Amino acid sequence: MPQRDDDVPATLKRSPAKARETWKKTHDSAVDTYGEGERAHRTAFSSLKHGWEKVGDHWEPKAEKGPSDPQAAKSGAAARAGGETFGGVDVLGHSRSELRRRARELGVTGTSSMRKRDLARAIAKKQ
Repeated sequence: MPQRDDDVPATLKRSPAKARETWKKTHDSAVDTYGEGERAHRTAFSSLKHGWEKVGDHWEPKAEKGPSDPQAAKSGAAARAGGETFGGVDVLGHSRSELRRRARELGVTGTSSMRKRDLARAIAKKQ
């Protein structure tokens, strides 16, 4: 069944129409392949994260398309084995200093001693 705007996650309702369309089309295709459920949602978010980044309570287009984290860069059996996704934060597309700035804007303390992964976790937790 094709997704309606009422059926998309709340963060996508506050995002541009292109982000919603990307998620809905991928989700519908994944439902046809895998059936309704968690796997279809994971597939849709994985597709979305290649061109979009979660910023606060919505998704914004990334400067450059591509995987946002090491998990998204995997494929096949390696991707299914699981891994950390950092809640939509574009770890691979941002420098440590960019992530530090964003974390500080969100009120995260102790950013100077954090690694990129730590910063991404902190940002995802605050969003």
